[in-house]
Amino acid sequence: MGAAGSKLEKALGDQFPEGERYFGLENFGNTCYCNSVLQALYFCVPFREQLLEYYANNKSLADGEENLLTCLADLFSQISSQKKKTGVIAPKRFVQRLKKQNELFRSYMHQDAHEFLNFLLNELVDILVKEAKSAAKYDQETSPPSEKAANGPNNGLPNGAKKEPLVTWVHKNFQGILTNETRCLRCETVTARDEIFFDLSLDIEQNSSITSCLKNFSSTETLNAEDKFFCDKCCSLQEAQKRMKIKKPPHVLVIHLKRFKYIEQLGRYKKLSYRVVFPLELKLSDTVEDADIEYSLFAVVVHVGSGPNHGHYVSLVKSHNHWLFFDDENVEMIDESAVQTFFGSSQEYSSNTDHGYILFYESIGSGDRN
Repeated sequence: MGAAGSKLEKALGDQFPEGERYFGLENFGNTCYCNSVLQALYFCVPFREQLLEYYANNKSLADGEENLLTCLADLFSQISSQKKKTGVIAPKRFVQRLKKQNELFRSYMHQDAHEFLNFLLNELVDILVKEAKSAAKYDQETSPPSEKAANGPNNGLPNGAKKEPLVTWVHKNFQGILTNETRCLRCETVTARDEIFFDLSLDIEQNSSITSCLKNFSSTETLNAEDKFFCDKCCSLQEAQKRMKIKKPPHVLVIHLKRFKYIEQLGRYKKLSYRVVFPLELKLSDTVEDADIEYSLFAVVVHVGSGPNHGHYVSLVKSHNHWLFFDDENVEMIDESAVQTFFGSSQEYSSNTDHGYILFYESIGSGDRN
């Protein structure tokens, strides 16, 4: 980092807490998709704290089986325990493990940051659930015979009740619940189906905003003609109205802007450089059931480039009321107003190819953010 590092250290001055660290990440040949997402996750404070707590409680596992969770925890621990405030860390062990785990990320081709984030969060959940089940099985096998008898066979639940799915600290940060409501226009019966999500993928339009994208996401759609809905009460296909709502908003709302669209005429994906305004404070009202939730933006993963198969990723993060720009090894402070330059282009063709791609919002009042 050299002169730039000392310049940043000087800029940080006394404005940041003593324990906070701002480290660039080395690029191992097109690994910017990974670096940009890791920076956003590192500055997701509740996630970082819980990951470091996991690391502290499982240091004995360091000699055990390596997985993406242990590699990520080790990386975050390395960064947070550095003596200096700034510098560069090589996430070599994590990247090697990622490539070993998923062949999609093995090549040196341009990868998708959203695909990586999705894979990583789901992989972390799988590991934590597996560890919890393993621990529960161990506890049951080592508990006294009297306790086993009291618990009954396989800890069975009364009246054939279903066992609640395990909720990990990754779920507690990122998981929300969507409800898909379909109302039969003949008998007015509403059929609702819930599904969980770790991020929302939104269709985008030119010169729009996150608020309007969310409204479109939750807008009512009429199912008719060939798209009629089979109503169980009417026992036949009927016209219906369908809408998607957020039933339970997550603590950390991750929004993925669908900037890459398949164009039939071209026979390939094209990047949409549309200008989509993402506010620093976001209110969820129209899209949420009986709630008015407010969120604060704390990280943006930016795609730089004109197409989906090439380009670069950088990230912007907010830390203690200041914005920083992370570009692999390079880290610099930026003005809050600079965030607007990543909204996109109001023209079809523009020299500006730096566009917000994944947005990270944390709910206000659910933890001291900054």
